[in-house]
Parts: sequence; structure tokens; C-alpha cells
Amino acid sequence: MAPARDELPSILGTMPEPTLPIRTERLRLRPYRGDEVDALLAYYSDPVVARYIPWEPWTRDFAATVVARRVHGTGITGAESRLALVVEHEGEIVGDVILWPADETLSRGEMGWAFHPSVSGRGFATEAVRALVGVAFEQCGMHRVIAHVDARNTPSARVCERVGMVREAHLRQDHWTKGEWADTLIYGLLAKEWAATPAAPVG
Repeated sequence: MAPARDELPSILGTMPEPTLPIRTERLRLRPYRGDEVDALLAYYSDPVVARYIPWEPWTRDFAATVVARRVHGTGITGAESRLALVVEHEGEIVGDVILWPADETLSRGEMGWAFHPSVSGRGFATEAVRALVGVAFEQCGMHRVIAHVDARNTPSARVCERVGMVREAHLRQDHWTKGEWADTLIYGLLAKEWAATPAAPVG
């Protein structure tokens, strides 16, 4: 049952700002900078990357708009807030991850990510998403995180499973995207499950 509205302030007060940047064995997750439009455009303009995300391949103007918005996404501070981070490997941006609240209590979060096709198969997405899950639970104090994945997007479904998420639903033809109906997989993970799971190897 959702908490009563007059209980929300105490819940909101338990959400500290995350410590940034976040470092993993091979990656650095940090806030966006305004001069990184071309680095994001390098992969978001690729039709392969755009296939399973809500937008068509990015134009430079659209990339500039998104980056300008995401530079402010440095923590979960309210219902409209975001934690939006670029992912670097050896100083080069290879992808990005994002966490946002799924409701006004900030106790449930949803995640998304995208990576440059040139790094496919190296485990970077798994490593970065695992780090983001850790931030959601260990720094933001969330109770649950979810991911909505296009059912045709096998690589992202595998990332969810590798970080310990459970496939909770398969929704048939539930969203209209790029001229067709598509299925959605819903993956979820609870804080208590995360706490009980030893870190798995990246792969």
C-alpha cells in the first residue's frame, strides 16, 4: 500500500545525494557536461541504437536539447528529478545511464541506458547498470528498481538478468513505437534481493 500523503516528507528526507563520480573496475560514471553533444550524437544518431528507444535517431539539435536538460540530472531530489550519467572508458564516452523516480515517494526507481555499438560484447553495459543499481539502493535508499525493455531487445534483457533483476511481466503489444505495436518486458529488483546477492562477474 502506498504511504499517505502526509507521510511523504519523512520518506523524501531519506534520499541523500549520490557521491559522484562513480567508479567501477573499468568505467567512470559522471554527470553530463554541456560540451558533450557530439559524443552522445555519435551513437544516438545510429538507427541500431535508436531502434528500441522512444526517439528516432537523434539530430544534432535534438542532442543539444537533451544534453542541456541532462546536465542538471545529478540526483534524485523530487518526483521530476533524474540521475543522468555518462559512462566513460579510458576517458572516452561509451554510453550513458539514467535513473528516475517511478512515484512521488522516491522509493521506487526506473532505469534506462544506451551504449555505443562499438563497445558491444565487452560487458560495459552490465558493469555500468550494476553500478547504477547500487547507487539506487545504497545511496538513494530506494526500495525497488525496474526496467521496461522492448521484448525484441535481447541485449538489454540480458543486462537486466546479469545484474540480478527478475522478469516480472511480458506485456503483449502494449506500446506503439515506430509504426508498430511492440511487446514490453518488465524487470524488477528489490533492495533486500540486492543486499543478499554477491557481486557477479561482469560479462
